[in-house]
Amino acid sequence: MRPQERPPLPALTRAEGAYVDGYLDIVDLVGRLNPARATHTYGAMRAAQALARQAVVLRDALTLMHRWGEHEIHDRTLARALRALDGERRTGRVTLPQDRLE
Repeated sequence: MRPQERPPLPALTRAEGAYVDGYLDIVDLVGRLNPARATHTYGAMRAAQALARQAVVLRDALTLMHRWGEHEIHDRTLARALRALDGERRTGRVTLPQDRLE
């Protein structure tokens, strides 16, 4: 799906936006760590270091949601936001690639 074909971003609270952004940041890092896709140990090490920091950011976003009275996660709305932010491609890097028969 090309960027102009992506669905529009739904209205999110600031905390929901931070949650979605933090989640996608972690997905990107885990994609860089994926042993089936990584190419260099240094890049994987840097991604692992950033993952620990980003987990704190994600925790803080969820804590903020809870403090502001946002006790439920509206999964359909947040899934739309993930799709609008190219989440399907980004999460695909976390999985195993197709086995190529050569």
